[in-house]
Amino acid sequence: MADFTRNVEEVRNRVILGDFNVRNVHTTDFPGNYPGYDDTWNMRKFQKGFRIDIEELTENLMVFDMVGIDAAIANAFRRILLAEVPTMAIEKVFIYNNTSIIQDEVLAQRLGLVPIKADPFLFEYRSTDKESTEEDVSEIDTIKLSLKIKCHRNAKASKDSSDPQELYLNNKVYSRDIKWVPIGNQADVFADSSIGPVHDDILIALLRPGQELDIVMHCVKGIGKDHAKFSPVATASYRLLPEITLLDTVQGEKAERLKRCFSQGVIELEDVNGSKVAKVVNSRLDTCSREFLRHDDLKNLVKFGRVRDHFIFSVESTGILPPNVLLTEGIKVLMAKCQRFLNVLDSLPAQGKTL
Repeated sequence: MADFTRNVEEVRNRVILGDFNVRNVHTTDFPGNYPGYDDTWNMRKFQKGFRIDIEELTENLMVFDMVGIDAAIANAFRRILLAEVPTMAIEKVFIYNNTSIIQDEVLAQRLGLVPIKADPFLFEYRSTDKESTEEDVSEIDTIKLSLKIKCHRNAKASKDSSDPQELYLNNKVYSRDIKWVPIGNQADVFADSSIGPVHDDILIALLRPGQELDIVMHCVKGIGKDHAKFSPVATASYRLLPEITLLDTVQGEKAERLKRCFSQGVIELEDVNGSKVAKVVNSRLDTCSREFLRHDDLKNLVKFGRVRDHFIFSVESTGILPPNVLLTEGIKVLMAKCQRFLNVLDSLPAQGKTL
Protein backbone atom coordinates (compact mmCIF):
# COMPACT_ATOMS: atom_id res chain seq x y z
CA MET A 1 0.00 0.00 0.00
CA ALA A 2 2.89 2.37 0.82
CA ASP A 3 4.47 1.69 -2.59
CA PHE A 4 1.13 2.38 -4.31
CA THR A 5 0.76 5.68 -2.45
CA ARG A 6 4.30 6.73 -3.40
CA ASN A 7 3.60 5.89 -7.05
CA VAL A 8 0.40 7.94 -7.03
CA GLU A 9 2.19 10.90 -5.43
CA GLU A 10 4.91 10.71 -8.08
CA VAL A 11 2.36 10.70 -10.89
CA ARG A 12 0.62 13.68 -9.29
CA ASN A 13 3.69 15.73 -8.35
CA ARG A 14 6.47 14.84 -10.79
CA VAL A 15 6.95 15.08 -14.55
CA ILE A 16 9.30 12.27 -15.63
CA LEU A 17 11.60 12.67 -18.64
CA GLY A 18 12.28 9.40 -20.50
CA ASP A 19 14.24 8.38 -23.58
CA PHE A 20 11.59 9.34 -26.13
CA ASN A 21 8.71 10.70 -24.10
CA VAL A 22 7.65 12.79 -21.12
CA ARG A 23 5.37 11.09 -18.60
CA ASN A 24 2.84 12.44 -16.08
CA VAL A 25 1.92 15.52 -18.12
CA HIS A 26 -1.85 15.03 -18.06
CA THR A 27 -4.08 17.60 -16.43
CA THR A 28 -4.66 17.96 -12.70
CA ASP A 29 -7.61 20.32 -13.02
CA PHE A 30 -10.07 18.18 -11.06
CA PRO A 31 -9.65 16.58 -7.62
CA GLY A 32 -9.93 12.82 -7.50
CA ASN A 33 -8.06 12.13 -10.75
CA TYR A 34 -5.60 9.98 -8.82
CA PRO A 35 -7.07 7.05 -6.84
CA GLY A 36 -5.99 7.06 -3.23
CA TYR A 37 -4.60 10.58 -3.40
CA ASP A 38 -6.50 13.48 -1.85
CA ASP A 39 -5.83 16.70 -3.78
CA THR A 40 -9.06 18.55 -2.97
CA TRP A 41 -8.70 22.27 -2.33
CA ASN A 42 -7.69 23.14 1.20
CA MET A 43 -6.80 26.72 2.10
CA ARG A 44 -4.70 25.81 5.14
CA LYS A 45 -2.76 23.23 3.14
CA PHE A 46 -2.17 25.76 0.37
CA GLN A 47 -1.02 28.46 2.78
CA LYS A 48 1.38 26.03 4.40
CA GLY A 49 2.88 24.85 1.12
CA PHE A 50 2.94 28.08 -0.89
CA ARG A 51 6.03 30.28 -0.82
CA ILE A 52 8.07 32.69 -2.93
CA ASP A 53 11.86 32.51 -2.66
CA ILE A 54 13.86 35.31 -4.28
CA GLU A 55 17.08 33.87 -5.71
CA GLU A 56 18.46 36.91 -7.53
CA LEU A 57 17.50 40.58 -7.59
CA THR A 58 19.30 43.27 -9.57
CA GLU A 59 18.25 46.58 -11.06
CA ASN A 60 16.60 44.95 -14.07
CA LEU A 61 16.49 41.21 -13.33
CA MET A 62 14.66 39.13 -10.78
CA VAL A 63 14.81 35.35 -10.45
CA PHE A 64 12.50 33.76 -7.90
CA ASP A 65 10.86 30.44 -7.10
CA MET A 66 7.09 30.21 -6.79
CA VAL A 67 6.26 26.98 -5.03
CA GLY A 68 2.95 25.28 -4.31
CA ILE A 69 0.75 26.53 -7.16
CA ASP A 70 -0.79 25.05 -10.28
CA ALA A 71 0.56 25.75 -13.78
CA ALA A 72 -2.58 27.72 -14.66
CA ILE A 73 -1.88 30.26 -11.90
CA ALA A 74 1.81 30.49 -12.81
CA ASN A 75 0.94 31.12 -16.46
CA ALA A 76 -1.71 33.67 -15.51
CA PHE A 77 0.90 35.56 -13.53
CA ARG A 78 3.35 35.44 -16.46
CA ARG A 79 0.72 36.79 -18.86
CA ILE A 80 -0.19 39.58 -16.44
CA LEU A 81 3.46 40.69 -16.31
CA LEU A 82 3.60 40.74 -20.09
CA ALA A 83 0.30 42.38 -20.84
CA GLU A 84 -1.51 43.97 -17.90
CA VAL A 85 0.94 45.96 -15.75
CA PRO A 86 0.72 49.55 -17.07
CA THR A 87 3.60 51.72 -18.26
CA MET A 88 4.08 55.02 -20.12
CA ALA A 89 5.03 54.88 -23.82
CA ILE A 90 5.07 57.18 -26.83
CA GLU A 91 1.65 57.03 -28.47
CA LYS A 92 1.46 60.09 -30.73
CA VAL A 93 4.32 61.43 -32.86
CA PHE A 94 3.94 64.85 -34.50
CA ILE A 95 6.61 65.21 -37.20
CA TYR A 96 7.17 68.84 -38.24
CA ASN A 97 10.34 68.15 -40.16
CA ASN A 98 12.08 64.93 -41.18
CA THR A 99 14.68 65.22 -43.92
CA SER A 100 16.48 61.99 -42.98
CA ILE A 101 16.26 58.91 -45.19
CA ILE A 102 13.94 57.20 -42.67
CA GLN A 103 10.27 57.36 -43.60
CA ASP A 104 7.96 59.13 -41.15
CA GLU A 105 6.01 55.99 -40.21
CA VAL A 106 9.19 53.96 -39.63
CA LEU A 107 10.66 56.74 -37.51
CA ALA A 108 7.45 56.98 -35.47
CA GLN A 109 7.49 53.23 -34.87
CA ARG A 110 11.11 53.34 -33.69
CA LEU A 111 10.36 56.19 -31.31
CA GLY A 112 7.32 54.38 -29.93
CA LEU A 113 9.47 51.41 -28.86
CA VAL A 114 11.92 53.53 -26.83
CA PRO A 115 11.24 52.72 -23.12
CA ILE A 116 10.28 55.86 -21.20
CA LYS A 117 11.18 56.07 -17.51
CA ALA A 118 8.16 57.52 -15.73
CA ASP A 119 6.01 56.20 -12.90
CA PRO A 120 2.74 55.13 -14.59
CA PHE A 121 0.88 55.09 -11.28
CA LEU A 122 1.16 58.88 -11.07
CA PHE A 123 -0.81 59.25 -14.30
CA GLU A 124 -4.34 58.49 -15.42
CA TYR A 125 -5.41 56.65 -18.56
CA ARG A 126 -6.02 59.08 -21.40
CA SER A 127 -9.61 59.25 -22.58
CA THR A 128 -10.11 57.85 -26.07
CA ASP A 129 -12.60 60.67 -26.74
CA LYS A 130 -9.90 63.34 -26.67
CA GLU A 131 -8.69 64.83 -29.93
CA SER A 132 -5.18 63.85 -30.97
CA THR A 133 -3.73 67.29 -31.50
CA GLU A 134 -0.30 68.55 -30.52
CA GLU A 135 -1.72 71.10 -28.08
CA ASP A 136 -4.43 68.89 -26.59
CA VAL A 137 -2.50 67.58 -23.61
CA SER A 138 -3.05 67.36 -19.86
CA GLU A 139 -0.50 67.05 -17.08
CA ILE A 140 -2.48 64.20 -15.49
CA ASP A 141 -2.46 61.85 -18.47
CA THR A 142 0.30 62.90 -20.89
CA ILE A 143 4.07 63.32 -21.00
CA LYS A 144 5.38 65.60 -23.72
CA LEU A 145 8.77 64.94 -25.31
CA SER A 146 10.70 66.79 -27.99
CA LEU A 147 13.37 65.78 -30.49
CA LYS A 148 14.96 68.64 -32.41
CA ILE A 149 18.37 68.06 -33.95
CA LYS A 150 20.28 68.99 -37.12
CA CYS A 151 23.47 67.57 -38.62
CA HIS A 152 26.36 69.92 -39.51
CA ARG A 153 29.83 69.51 -40.94
CA ASN A 154 32.63 69.64 -38.41
CA ALA A 155 34.88 72.56 -39.37
CA LYS A 156 37.64 71.18 -37.15
CA ALA A 157 37.72 67.75 -38.80
CA SER A 158 40.91 66.61 -40.52
CA LYS A 159 40.84 66.90 -44.31
CA ASP A 160 42.15 63.36 -44.64
CA SER A 161 39.54 61.85 -42.34
CA SER A 162 36.81 59.56 -43.67
CA ASP A 163 35.19 58.84 -40.31
CA PRO A 164 31.60 60.21 -40.17
CA GLN A 165 31.98 60.58 -36.40
CA GLU A 166 34.76 63.11 -37.00
CA LEU A 167 33.46 64.72 -40.20
CA TYR A 168 29.93 65.46 -38.97
CA LEU A 169 28.26 66.80 -35.84
CA ASN A 170 25.01 65.15 -34.69
CA ASN A 171 25.30 62.50 -37.40
CA LYS A 172 23.86 59.90 -35.03
CA VAL A 173 20.59 60.59 -33.25
CA TYR A 174 20.36 58.80 -29.91
CA SER A 175 17.61 58.50 -27.34
CA ARG A 176 19.57 60.96 -25.18
CA ASP A 177 18.59 63.66 -27.67
CA ILE A 178 14.92 63.27 -26.66
CA LYS A 179 14.05 66.00 -24.14
CA TRP A 180 11.19 66.18 -21.67
CA VAL A 181 8.87 69.20 -21.99
CA PRO A 182 6.96 69.63 -18.69
CA ILE A 183 3.23 70.32 -18.94
CA GLY A 184 1.40 72.36 -16.30
CA ASN A 185 2.78 71.59 -12.83
CA GLN A 186 4.80 68.53 -13.91
CA ALA A 187 8.10 70.35 -13.34
CA ASP A 188 7.21 70.66 -9.63
CA VAL A 189 5.58 67.23 -9.25
CA PHE A 190 8.52 65.41 -10.84
CA ALA A 191 11.26 67.69 -9.55
CA ASP A 192 13.04 64.75 -7.90
CA SER A 193 12.81 62.43 -10.89
CA SER A 194 14.09 62.78 -14.42
CA ILE A 195 11.52 61.78 -17.02
CA GLY A 196 12.96 60.54 -20.30
CA PRO A 197 14.26 57.45 -22.10
CA VAL A 198 15.45 54.61 -19.86
CA HIS A 199 18.61 54.18 -21.94
CA ASP A 200 20.43 57.12 -23.49
CA ASP A 201 22.35 55.15 -26.15
CA ILE A 202 19.50 53.79 -28.30
CA LEU A 203 20.25 54.69 -31.93
CA ILE A 204 17.22 56.29 -33.59
CA ALA A 205 18.50 57.64 -36.93
CA LEU A 206 21.56 58.55 -38.99
CA LEU A 207 21.85 62.05 -40.43
CA ARG A 208 24.10 63.82 -42.92
CA PRO A 209 24.84 67.57 -43.20
CA GLY A 210 21.66 69.56 -43.77
CA GLN A 211 19.33 66.79 -42.59
CA GLU A 212 17.29 67.44 -39.47
CA LEU A 213 14.50 66.16 -37.24
CA ASP A 214 11.86 68.29 -35.54
CA ILE A 215 9.44 66.08 -33.63
CA VAL A 216 7.02 66.34 -30.70
CA MET A 217 5.87 63.16 -28.93
CA HIS A 218 3.08 62.38 -26.48
CA CYS A 219 3.48 59.55 -23.96
CA VAL A 220 0.35 58.02 -22.47
CA LYS A 221 -0.47 55.23 -20.04
CA GLY A 222 -1.24 51.81 -21.48
CA ILE A 223 -0.86 48.05 -21.08
CA GLY A 224 0.88 45.39 -23.12
CA LYS A 225 -2.27 43.82 -24.52
CA ASP A 226 -2.99 47.14 -26.25
CA HIS A 227 0.50 47.30 -27.77
CA ALA A 228 3.82 45.59 -27.04
CA LYS A 229 5.50 48.97 -26.43
CA PHE A 230 3.60 49.21 -23.13
CA SER A 231 4.93 45.87 -21.86
CA PRO A 232 7.13 46.51 -18.79
CA VAL A 233 9.23 43.35 -19.26
CA ALA A 234 11.74 42.32 -21.89
CA THR A 235 11.14 38.69 -20.91
CA ALA A 236 8.95 36.98 -18.33
CA SER A 237 9.29 33.22 -18.31
CA TYR A 238 9.23 30.23 -16.01
CA ARG A 239 10.38 26.62 -15.96
CA LEU A 240 9.77 23.68 -13.69
CA LEU A 241 12.45 22.81 -11.15
CA PRO A 242 14.55 19.86 -12.44
CA GLU A 243 14.90 16.93 -10.07
CA ILE A 244 17.80 14.51 -10.51
CA THR A 245 18.10 11.40 -8.34
CA LEU A 246 20.94 8.87 -8.50
CA LEU A 247 19.49 5.38 -8.07
CA ASP A 248 22.83 3.76 -7.34
CA THR A 249 26.42 4.68 -6.55
CA VAL A 250 28.21 6.00 -9.63
CA GLN A 251 31.96 6.09 -9.35
CA GLY A 252 35.19 6.10 -11.30
CA GLU A 253 35.08 6.66 -15.06
CA LYS A 254 31.28 6.41 -15.04
CA ALA A 255 31.09 9.31 -12.60
CA GLU A 256 33.31 11.41 -14.87
CA ARG A 257 31.06 10.75 -17.87
CA LEU A 258 27.91 11.36 -15.86
CA LYS A 259 29.21 14.74 -14.74
CA ARG A 260 29.83 15.76 -18.35
CA CYS A 261 26.26 14.80 -19.31
CA PHE A 262 24.78 17.60 -17.19
CA SER A 263 25.20 21.36 -17.06
CA GLN A 264 28.15 22.69 -15.10
CA GLY A 265 27.55 22.65 -11.35
CA VAL A 266 24.81 19.99 -11.36
CA ILE A 267 27.01 16.95 -10.67
CA GLU A 268 30.21 17.08 -8.65
CA LEU A 269 32.68 14.34 -7.74
CA GLU A 270 33.52 13.42 -4.16
CA ASP A 271 36.52 11.46 -2.98
CA VAL A 272 35.25 8.42 -1.10
CA ASN A 273 37.91 5.94 0.01
CA GLY A 274 40.16 7.02 -2.86
CA SER A 275 37.45 6.72 -5.53
CA LYS A 276 35.57 9.53 -7.26
CA VAL A 277 31.82 9.25 -6.58
CA ALA A 278 29.15 11.32 -8.37
CA LYS A 279 26.84 13.49 -6.27
CA VAL A 280 23.95 15.76 -7.24
CA VAL A 281 24.84 19.25 -6.00
CA ASN A 282 22.42 21.68 -7.65
CA SER A 283 19.78 20.22 -9.97
CA ARG A 284 18.20 23.64 -10.72
CA LEU A 285 21.19 24.49 -12.92
CA ASP A 286 20.34 21.72 -15.37
CA THR A 287 18.76 22.42 -18.76
CA CYS A 288 17.15 18.95 -19.06
CA SER A 289 19.15 17.89 -22.12
CA ARG A 290 18.84 14.15 -21.28
CA GLU A 291 22.34 13.54 -22.59
CA PHE A 292 22.92 10.73 -20.08
CA LEU A 293 20.22 8.65 -21.80
CA ARG A 294 22.61 8.09 -24.72
CA HIS A 295 24.86 6.01 -22.46
CA ASP A 296 23.49 2.49 -21.95
CA ASP A 297 25.43 2.01 -18.72
CA LEU A 298 24.21 5.30 -17.22
CA LYS A 299 20.59 5.71 -18.23
CA ASN A 300 19.27 3.25 -15.65
CA LEU A 301 21.25 4.85 -12.84
CA VAL A 302 19.48 8.21 -12.93
CA LYS A 303 15.88 9.21 -12.31
CA PHE A 304 15.21 12.46 -14.16
CA GLY A 305 12.13 14.61 -13.74
CA ARG A 306 10.66 17.97 -12.86
CA VAL A 307 8.68 19.10 -9.82
CA ARG A 308 5.19 19.91 -11.07
CA ASP A 309 4.37 22.72 -8.61
CA HIS A 310 7.81 24.39 -8.32
CA PHE A 311 8.21 27.19 -10.87
CA ILE A 312 11.46 29.10 -11.44
CA PHE A 313 10.51 32.55 -12.73
CA SER A 314 12.82 34.92 -14.56
CA VAL A 315 11.57 38.51 -14.94
CA GLU A 316 13.70 40.97 -16.90
CA SER A 317 12.48 44.55 -16.71
CA THR A 318 12.83 47.03 -19.56
CA GLY A 319 14.02 49.50 -16.92
CA ILE A 320 10.78 51.44 -16.61
CA LEU A 321 9.92 49.78 -13.29
CA PRO A 322 12.16 47.64 -11.04
CA PRO A 323 11.40 43.90 -11.28
CA ASN A 324 10.39 43.66 -7.62
CA VAL A 325 7.78 46.39 -8.22
CA LEU A 326 6.53 44.46 -11.27
CA LEU A 327 6.10 41.38 -9.08
CA THR A 328 4.04 43.34 -6.56
CA GLU A 329 1.90 45.02 -9.21
CA GLY A 330 1.32 41.73 -11.02
CA ILE A 331 0.03 40.19 -7.80
CA LYS A 332 -2.30 43.18 -7.32
CA VAL A 333 -3.71 42.75 -10.83
CA LEU A 334 -4.32 39.04 -10.22
CA MET A 335 -6.05 39.79 -6.91
CA ALA A 336 -8.27 42.39 -8.61
CA LYS A 337 -9.27 39.84 -11.26
CA CYS A 338 -10.21 37.32 -8.59
CA GLN A 339 -12.23 39.92 -6.71
CA ARG A 340 -14.15 40.93 -9.85
CA PHE A 341 -14.99 37.27 -10.48
CA LEU A 342 -16.24 36.85 -6.92
CA ASN A 343 -18.32 40.01 -7.23
CA VAL A 344 -19.97 38.64 -10.38
CA LEU A 345 -20.77 35.38 -8.61
CA ASP A 346 -22.29 37.25 -5.66
CA SER A 347 -24.43 39.35 -7.99
CA LEU A 348 -26.06 36.33 -9.65
CA PRO A 349 -29.43 35.03 -8.44
CA ALA A 350 -29.22 32.63 -5.49
CA GLN A 351 -30.94 29.85 -7.46
CA GLY A 352 -29.75 28.60 -10.81
CA LYS A 353 -26.58 30.68 -11.01
CA THR A 354 -25.18 30.78 -14.52
CA LEU A 355 -22.43 32.76 -16.20
